[in-house]
Amino acid sequence: MSHTLTIRLTEELLSWLKETSRQTGVPMGKLVRDQLETAKASRGKQRFMRHVGALSGPPDLSSRKGYSRK
Repeated sequence: MSHTLTIRLTEELLSWLKETSRQTGVPMGKLVRDQLETAKASRGKQRFMRHVGALSGPPDLSSRKGYSRK
């Protein structure tokens, strides 16, 4: 690999990364690359996105009873 990326991690995240690397025997860099590949493969398809457009109701909260300024 020919590219290097420098990132700043919180102590908590660094501790988790080191511990996971130690327990699994997988280098920290590979763990990070694997997670980036997983994120790339999902292409932003977070689980909550399946609910987009599934809710019904007024398009504007101001049209709900009690919020009207008539």
